[in-house]
Amino acid sequence: MNTKVPEGVITIPAIAEDGTLYPVEKLKAHVDALFHLAVSVFVFDGDHLLIQQRAADKYHCGGQWANTCCTHPHWGENLQDCAERRLQEELGFSLPLTEMRVEEYFAAVDGGLHEHERVTLYRGQADKAFLKVRPNQAEVSQTRWITAEELKREMAHSPEAFTPWFHIYLDRFPTLVL
Repeated sequence: MNTKVPEGVITIPAIAEDGTLYPVEKLKAHVDALFHLAVSVFVFDGDHLLIQQRAADKYHCGGQWANTCCTHPHWGENLQDCAERRLQEELGFSLPLTEMRVEEYFAAVDGGLHEHERVTLYRGQADKAFLKVRPNQAEVSQTRWITAEELKREMAHSPEAFTPWFHIYLDRFPTLVL
């Protein structure tokens, strides 16, 4: 399989049937529902989770609430480095992250796109009194802290306000203990 990436094309690791990785353009992965790698970060202060509302003009799920941050590694990028990079890019801060588990899921998202992911979940601890969150407005419209119980109530009342993958995470981890 050809793993050379054309210059200037943003690619992510897709997963072949035999488990090997190959580069694919990010949007193609979502259009064709290709199985691919991803990371999701959950930053806590005690029992409060930092969540973000995705910027309204994101290519899918704009304006919906999601976990602290998530993304796809670039082709050849280490997953831990990816999670740390994206936390800084989206929210403007860094902190130590611990890998918690790997999950797989499939979800239809808006615009006829799909997420078919093997996602590595990372957890970070922060003190919200001292954490300086500086959202990148191209990625994140706002952030807030929420408990698992508050999140369950809000998702039940306004399910459309939350991303499909955030629903999946809360279904699998109702207390947000990853």
